[in-house]
Amino acid sequence: MSTKLKCELCTGPGGELLWEDGICRVVRVIGPEGEAFPGYCRIVCQEHVAEMSDLTTSDAHHVLDVVLATERALRLTVQPDKINLASLGNVVPHLHWHVIPRWRDDSHFPAPIWAAAQRTATARPNASSANLLQALKTELSTMNETP
Repeated sequence: MSTKLKCELCTGPGGELLWEDGICRVVRVIGPEGEAFPGYCRIVCQEHVAEMSDLTTSDAHHVLDVVLATERALRLTVQPDKINLASLGNVVPHLHWHVIPRWRDDSHFPAPIWAAAQRTATARPNASSANLLQALKTELSTMNETP
């Protein structure tokens, strides 16, 4: 059986699909992690590769542009104190980026979200998927412009 057939990011979206093109997709994390860190998104490569260096230079730049557009969209919609970016792939070796909004009073701050919780989570409103998608589309439309 091929690795692709066993890969959860090849057989499913990996969250609530917000946007996609031929190279990658942006999904909103659902479940407890998405509730604890409102707006938490992943950028998932459409192709089953494990590392950024497995992509063509053009595709790697595109993925990073989408990561940055997602970060900007989250900063606008959920107004976190900080954004964490991570691309690990140790558990799921399919290239994906985590874009995680963080607050000084969240359950894990300043530790990573995968560490033990340090306090009870502070409830905060979650931006609607429609608002997040609109902000994402706005940011993606300026992806290739020089700041």
